[in-house]
Amino acid sequence: MPLLSDEGRAKVNLTLRVNGRRADGYHDLESVVAFADCADRLTLSPGPDLDLKMSGPLAQACGDTSDNLVIKAARLLAERVPGMKAGSFTLDKVLPVAAGIGGGSADAAAALRLLARLNGLSLDDPRIIEVAQLTGADVPVCVNSRGCVMTGVGEALQPLSLPKMPCVMVNPGVPVATRDVFNALGLRNGELLVGVTDVLLRDRWPDDKASLEEWVEALAANSNDLETPAMRVQPVIGDVIAALNATNGAWLARMSGSGATCFAIYENTAEAGRAAEKIRRDHPGWWVHAGTLS
Repeated sequence: MPLLSDEGRAKVNLTLRVNGRRADGYHDLESVVAFADCADRLTLSPGPDLDLKMSGPLAQACGDTSDNLVIKAARLLAERVPGMKAGSFTLDKVLPVAAGIGGGSADAAAALRLLARLNGLSLDDPRIIEVAQLTGADVPVCVNSRGCVMTGVGEALQPLSLPKMPCVMVNPGVPVATRDVFNALGLRNGELLVGVTDVLLRDRWPDDKASLEEWVEALAANSNDLETPAMRVQPVIGDVIAALNATNGAWLARMSGSGATCFAIYENTAEAGRAAEKIRRDHPGWWVHAGTLS
């Protein structure tokens, strides 16, 4: 059988609100999510053995392949699909790891899409949805890789029509464990940060005819609640946001997810490109991507 391939696109949390921590210890979130035009590439060579090989500039940062979410998702799906066809995966890793842009989740979602193609399953098959949720909180949103509002623990997805947003994404090369950031946030089990009325009166996001300016205005009126605790864990995040804000034409600069990747939105791709060049010049050790979010 021929090789199958797919992309694991970077996920960017344009906003992230922590509504509280549930009695089971999971955090209840609300986030506007977009996807970037930078991605890992996953290929699948159908065959009898399930395994994973790593390549690419950031392969070393991934650690032991047996712990990889690609393998975890494939094994969980095999438990639910009798006689599931699989094979050997190769992951070309270009996205930073433990970076707040869902790289591992996007790779797992790409694995589920490839296995769905190989086995004639639709992406809304209940088994695919269940495995995505079991693999990790960001995997369900990455399966479709489309702009949406994500709520709960990542399982409730409401589609949004986002305009193309010229952006620069920057990671300072330090991994940030999501667990450490939530520990720094310091919510107890069952502790709520918002009341019922807050949730009922939640923001109405712009519609599909809205301009980039209207979207930036709506996003700027919100925030990422994990930014402050993440800066306590890794103060360099503050330097990244400052560097983005210091570029010409940055309309909004913010951290994504639990960090340390941050992004800025620009009026056009030329400004984003110039901003990325400046940051690369000033901080040669940082990972920098200029492109678009949508």
